[in-house]
Amino acid sequence: MPYPVVHVLFFLFCVGAAAIFAITKALSRKELNLKNSTELLLIAYIGSMCTLFPDLPAVYNLFTNGTLDHISVGSIPTHSILFSVTAVLFGTAIEYALYRKVNKALYMGVFAESAFLTHLLLDDIVEGGCPYLYPLYNGNISVFSIMDTGFADAGSLSHYLAISIATVFCVFIVIMMALFALNKFGFEFNYKVKK
Repeated sequence: MPYPVVHVLFFLFCVGAAAIFAITKALSRKELNLKNSTELLLIAYIGSMCTLFPDLPAVYNLFTNGTLDHISVGSIPTHSILFSVTAVLFGTAIEYALYRKVNKALYMGVFAESAFLTHLLLDDIVEGGCPYLYPLYNGNISVFSIMDTGFADAGSLSHYLAISIATVFCVFIVIMMALFALNKFGFEFNYKVKK
């Protein structure tokens, strides 16, 4: 299991790359002011907190049981899409409480979800699976272990391509969720036609 600092850095530098690019660009043009800075800090805070949500029960168990067990809250595995609802609710509630704009709050919920999912993907890489689909399927699923399927093991070209596309699509969706939400907060990439 990666340490919490690795989860936060993975999220900030891999998924939040658009934000880092936009902040650097705005700093170089001296466009940032105090109001923008607080919004940027809020986005970084919510993303950083939500990427740690699957491991929150470890803090509770450390104080109550003296262990770092963080497998579940009750019967719900913390490393599942079902538990990710906590991140969506957290991001949405914080944004709504501060700005009272439902639209922005919903986009912050999407951003928080992408942060949570980066935690699952990173743990999947290291540990070889997570119970993503609980309660539909109770076992661990590893998005990245199917990526290692060889062409001969797949049986056919179409099966091999399906496996490859499915694996990359999982990572793509998480990144696109973050970029979609960040776009609603003013972050964007621009394409300029060279003349």
